[in-house]
Amino acid sequence: MQEQSKSSAFILGAFIFLGLATVGYQLGNAAIQYKEYERTVTAKGLSEREYPADIVIWPIQFTESSNDLAQLYSSIEASNSKIKGFLEKNKINPDEISISAPNITDKSARQYGNAKAEYRYTAQQTVTVYSKNIPRVQNVMKLLPELGKTGIAFTGSNYQGQTEYIFTRLNEVKPEMIEEATRKAREVAEKFAADSNSQLGKIRQAKQGQFSINARDKNSPSIKKVRVVSTVEYYLSD
Repeated sequence: MQEQSKSSAFILGAFIFLGLATVGYQLGNAAIQYKEYERTVTAKGLSEREYPADIVIWPIQFTESSNDLAQLYSSIEASNSKIKGFLEKNKINPDEISISAPNITDKSARQYGNAKAEYRYTAQQTVTVYSKNIPRVQNVMKLLPELGKTGIAFTGSNYQGQTEYIFTRLNEVKPEMIEEATRKAREVAEKFAADSNSQLGKIRQAKQGQFSINARDKNSPSIKKVRVVSTVEYYLSD
């Protein structure tokens, strides 16, 4: 009877040993696989395209001077009418034209020293064209010197007087550009994996960079360069 108990205990112990050995092997194999999954590579992909702007904002600025305030306002109104008539004559729609309030300066109120200005009042006025027909507006811009010959003193060298071109179709081009940037990131990662004798696995995480929209160059502000960089991290395995 005692011998039978010893035999049973031995068999039970053997099964327990085999079970623990199997579990240990499985855990060890899982640990190795987990360690392999910790190997990653991070790659960046760039998508860069050029598109024409679809909106132009053209501020037409001019100045008037006078010693009589009422006369100054009359001169401003006359110049506004000339500019508006000139624009409409050249097929700029009236609803694309807006006229801001004039900025009046009284030089006698801030006179320093004994120097006396020739005119007490000066005014800066802006007539703005906001249009989607960029080629037409650009053609009218070239004709503006003709209007200057009528006696209007145009300005526009300051920041507020610069023509602005806007690209508003980002949502239309965004999906394709993200796809292209992600594809290029994968190409870079695949090259790295091949050079390191590894296999490229699934994506661990991905980050889409911010889109940037800038003029292609300082001489072509109406041509926009749209750019995005995607950063993708992949798993590697042997």
